Amino acid sequence: MAFGSNVMRVLFILMVLFAASAAKRPVAKKSAAPAPAPEAGEEASGAGGIFDITKLGATSDGKTDCSKEIQEAWKSACGAAEQATVLVPKGEFLVGPLNFSGPCKGDVKIQIDGTLLGTNDLPKYDGGSWINILKVENLVITGSGTIDGQGTNVYTKDPEAQAFPNSLVLDFVKNGTVSGITLLNSKFFHINIYKSEDVKVENLTITAPGNSPNTDGIHIGDSSNINVTGATIGTGDDCISIGGGSSRIRVTRVTCGPGQGISVGCLGRYKDEKDVSDVTVKDCVLRSSTNGVRIKTYEDAVKSITASNLTFENIKMEDVANPIIIDQNYCPEKVCTAKSKSKSAVTVKDVIFRNITGTSSTPEAVSLLCSDKQPCSGVDLIDVNVEYSGKNNKTIGVCSNAKGTAKDTLQALACLA
Repeated sequence: MAFGSNVMRVLFILMVLFAASAAKRPVAKKSAAPAPAPEAGEEASGAGGIFDITKLGATSDGKTDCSKEIQEAWKSACGAAEQATVLVPKGEFLVGPLNFSGPCKGDVKIQIDGTLLGTNDLPKYDGGSWINILKVENLVITGSGTIDGQGTNVYTKDPEAQAFPNSLVLDFVKNGTVSGITLLNSKFFHINIYKSEDVKVENLTITAPGNSPNTDGIHIGDSSNINVTGATIGTGDDCISIGGGSSRIRVTRVTCGPGQGISVGCLGRYKDEKDVSDVTVKDCVLRSSTNGVRIKTYEDAVKSITASNLTFENIKMEDVANPIIIDQNYCPEKVCTAKSKSKSAVTVKDVIFRNITGTSSTPEAVSLLCSDKQPCSGVDLIDVNVEYSGKNNKTIGVCSNAKGTAKDTLQALACLA
């Protein structure tokens, strides 16, 4: 009995020692599941949802086409649920036509710190524009970079042979901002704002040769509540042009020249045009431009519309040709019929020119050339003192079919009936 008890005691001790030994052995860990592959664009996204085009493969040599990478960055940013940024870092990036279409899931910013070069392979544009932004809300385009249309390489070509592209087009954009960037040598308009509302254009530099055709700095059409401020613009056409269907337009602190001035129009050219109203151009400087502040309507207008409540105020002219002009006999292509002369169907009324000063490079510092069919009415010249800078003639004002008043204005310019 004692022997059996001893055997049981030994077996018990052995079992305890075996269990202790097993407890000290390292247990093999299960292999970790492989990390999921990043979704498209995730590698380009850093903190804050930044989609850097170089991380998507864009090459900053100014020669390699980077259209695909920029388009991919837009797709990722526009599809992000929260605010996202398309980043164009420093460097030169050659690109063809870009289509940035919405609506987007969240707010999108396009940060341009490098230079985008528009391809000169014209058939790629297929008659369209270069950078097209369509149906996007809460958009910001900003940065210290440049949108270079490389238009100097095509200006000398036959303008009838190929439709040239606008550089930056905002179509059906709501609550947008374009600020800080430079636009250079567009093949056609530098910025075209169409069917948009609540857009701010701030502190831009827009430059093209003074003899470059149709290179308007900023064109606005069929849009409302557009504010342009702090821009320096010198091109071969209008620094700013305001087309039909536009209302609540504010242009302030713009320096224009060279170029054809700041214009409302041309109006009445198209059958679907709408009225223009509530336009203010204020605190601007025009230098050596071929026009100053201008309203222009086609003399053989195909649509009867009205341009009203237009104010041009606190404008300084520096050796500007035609500083103040209303031209209802506008016909740049010289294809208007003789019967249409002075028969413009566009009504121009309630126009104020206030505190316009400086010098004119032409004797006619004021030219109000209105239609005998639709005379201009409610035109006020208030504190207008612009003098001819030459020595071979004297300052004059010419008015035709223009009705209104002149107050505290240089006597030679007070030609209103």
